[in-house]
Amino acid sequence: MDDKAKILLVDDREENLIALEAILSSLDQDLVRATSGEEALKALLTDEYAVILLDVVMPSMDGFETARDIKRRKKTRDVPIIFLTAVNSDPDYAFRGYAAGAVDFIAKPFDPWVLRAKVSVFVELHNKNRQLREQAALLREQATLLRTSRPDLGAMPSSEHVEPLAHVSTRLTAVEEQVSVLTAHAPPGLEQVVDELDSRVAELRMAFDPLRMSRPESTD
Repeated sequence: MDDKAKILLVDDREENLIALEAILSSLDQDLVRATSGEEALKALLTDEYAVILLDVVMPSMDGFETARDIKRRKKTRDVPIIFLTAVNSDPDYAFRGYAAGAVDFIAKPFDPWVLRAKVSVFVELHNKNRQLREQAALLREQATLLRTSRPDLGAMPSSEHVEPLAHVSTRLTAVEEQVSVLTAHAPPGLEQVVDELDSRVAELRMAFDPLRMSRPESTD
């Protein structure tokens, strides 16, 4: 699996795209070009992006129109947009940009350090959220397995269940530690899944404890 985040660069001028790529290349992420608003919207249909750098002034479909269409789509409404605008642009641009869903403005010509720093924050946040979504999916699978294969607590479970339980418990502990640090950015439902799985593991642990206690010690 490719761990690189995708960054969408939207500008109708070749020299501006080259400048953006030169500045952001040191982040070692996947930089994707779009030379129009329409092209940007097409790119967003097929891939997931960490952040969009969007030029304000473009022919046919400007940055504000593009941003509004991005925010109307359920799949892309939460992708952060940084508008790129000229230093001497209309003061009203800022108001229109934030109204269209921008998280920030960066003036041309770009300060390389500022641009890289801002983009890197969104890349890091995107990667953490992706990791949490993957963990959430694994936990949901494990919770489903525990729910559908729950043993009779009155019966003595076989020894083959002990190791899987230990594996699930270890994974749960690791995920809970990660969630405690990243709770503010956790995908919806993750904490509920963790709580449910924790309850299932505790229930199974109670059933397996007698087995562990009754297992004879190995002799040489």
